[in-house]
Amino acid sequence: MSIFREMERRDSIRMYFCHDPDVGLKAIICIHDLTLGPALGGVRMSVYQTTEEAIRDVQRLARGMTYKSSAAGLDLGGGKAVIIGDPDTDKSPAFFRAFGRFVNELNGLYITAEDIGTAVSDMRWVHQETRWVTGLSKRMGGSGDPSPVTAFGVYNGMRATLEQVFSSDSFSGRSIAIQGIGKVGFPLACRLAKEGARIFVSDTNEVVLKKAHQQFGAIVVPVDEIHTLDVDIFAPCARGGSINPKTVKQIRAKIIAGAANNQLEDDKVQGPLLEQRGILYAPDFLINAGGVINVYQELARGGYRRDKALALAAKIYGRIKQVINIASVEGIPTTEAAMMMAKDRINRHKKKRN
Repeated sequence: MSIFREMERRDSIRMYFCHDPDVGLKAIICIHDLTLGPALGGVRMSVYQTTEEAIRDVQRLARGMTYKSSAAGLDLGGGKAVIIGDPDTDKSPAFFRAFGRFVNELNGLYITAEDIGTAVSDMRWVHQETRWVTGLSKRMGGSGDPSPVTAFGVYNGMRATLEQVFSSDSFSGRSIAIQGIGKVGFPLACRLAKEGARIFVSDTNEVVLKKAHQQFGAIVVPVDEIHTLDVDIFAPCARGGSINPKTVKQIRAKIIAGAANNQLEDDKVQGPLLEQRGILYAPDFLINAGGVINVYQELARGGYRRDKALALAAKIYGRIKQVINIASVEGIPTTEAAMMMAKDRINRHKKKRN
């Protein structure tokens, strides 16, 4: 079992490479910023083709958590972890307990939680080795799966974009294309359908597509076509990078607002291009903050309260409106406005500390 740290000057990133050959664990923990508090971010498990690919992913995800927590008004820094492995075949209690020991060595600098490829049930094994874990089951005093609160936050962010573009935040009669109907996309689609929206969905999971069609009449669309539909809102809710040099030119939606992290392959390229095309983009780290808001409540005095988590997630509506206003006043894309808002809070905290 070994751990070593690699420091990079860019963005003060700290990276911890974790390897336990006895259980086959290979993981990377990345801490991006600790200005506002300890770095909280989930652990993602995925089959990466190379270590370099995993490094790029964890760095980008950790950076996103810094700005997500800051923009959400949370006293948290940004961090993330990735486990290199197949979530369908490589999991075991010993596997996650080993990861928990690595987390514990950082003594609270990094707090982990579930993410893509991991689940609340996996966190119980991490918890066997460290207290620096959130997203625990309700039976263990945690909040359970944060996905419904993430979906609720995205729903409120969508309302803000509708009000901006159509002068009404009603979903009745609106068309929404949801790319990925997993843990967040599915409850989001359910809520929108109940409010009268016409829902289009794509996913690689045929079972969940059939369920969405039967449960609320979702129209199934091929994965490579969902972003091209002429709809009111395109909602990326799968993996990041779906808006890239190729797809950005094919999008016909008036609004992009979804749950995925790192939706734009390059914020500095696709952000201005969407602005030029008149497409309103709800910055991903702002609109999808419901999950981190939810697990943050587990750290609060007195324990987790669902009503408080939902109340804070509802405030995403106002934060999206604030970013839209900043973008309008400054004449900049919403991507830049959101980053400005997040960095401003971090910089103000640095000045107070100095």
